[in-house]
Amino acid sequence: MEDMIIEPIEDYGLSKKQQQRTLFSKIGVVGCGKDGQNIARIASANGMEVVFIELSEDRIQNAYNRLDIVLDRRIENWGMTQGEKKLILSRIKGSLDYKDLKDCDFVIEAIRAESSDRKIIERKEVFRKVEEVVTPECIIATNSTTIIITELSSELNYRDRCVSLHFFVQSPEARICEVVKGLYTSEEVYNRVLKFVKMVNRQAIPVEESAGLISIRLYTALLNEACEVLLEGVGAMVDIDSVWKVGFGMRFGPFELADILGIDKINRWMENLYSEFGDPRYMASPVIKKLNRAKRFGVHTCCGFYKYDENGKIIGAGPLSTEKS
Repeated sequence: MEDMIIEPIEDYGLSKKQQQRTLFSKIGVVGCGKDGQNIARIASANGMEVVFIELSEDRIQNAYNRLDIVLDRRIENWGMTQGEKKLILSRIKGSLDYKDLKDCDFVIEAIRAESSDRKIIERKEVFRKVEEVVTPECIIATNSTTIIITELSSELNYRDRCVSLHFFVQSPEARICEVVKGLYTSEEVYNRVLKFVKMVNRQAIPVEESAGLISIRLYTALLNEACEVLLEGVGAMVDIDSVWKVGFGMRFGPFELADILGIDKINRWMENLYSEFGDPRYMASPVIKKLNRAKRFGVHTCCGFYKYDENGKIIGAGPLSTEKS
């Protein structure tokens, strides 16, 4: 029997220079709190490799833990299999080093603001660090809703590759994404971002530059009015939510949604919008301020407008409710 000739298969493969990268094959996320985790999960679920940057190993582990919990809930609701969960998590990598973003096609800043400060200086520093390690073709974006992308990108060398986009985190069924083209953003970059939104199975909503975009300006005004109705004694909290859900067919009432988004986050939005526009309709209601001061932020503290168990399920009305129904 003749000896079998074995030749290395690598000799017949394409070199790295010959291999064509698919559009948005690797995504970077800076900051992996609730918003960052949502972006990472969405991108990974649609076949993209994701690397996220955090400040400590503890925060990286916390992000993994939260992603695990969210995916397990999808499995419990028959929206995913164990195999799909493992595949999604296998594409997500946490890191402390910005150099791990060097091969990314798209990097999204999603750092957490933990006070009324919008962290403009910190966000600009993130943009600068990202630009130092990525190629000039890499798109850089912010997921912030109350900061103008033109301001964030004004000090970069390649300002034309910067955009703003806003993913909705309150529900996996909210398949839209607001996309904002800044003063410097090129048409080519804007169109590539629209393709990215389509690739992650979301509908792109074009928005002109404005603090709060469409979603936050509408919702904060609605929540303030709902709080006013509650304070006037026109209706109880549960009933106000019921009118919005049953009467108008919405998934969540204004108070329930506030708990999901986070009272602390909403309070920051309102302070930023009021600072930007000076319009009283964006000034946070005393109800919101009271909950914020008491650190009753909603689902993630198990108490806000409603009370929650450790799994985030409502177990009763909160302390500010005037129960009727």
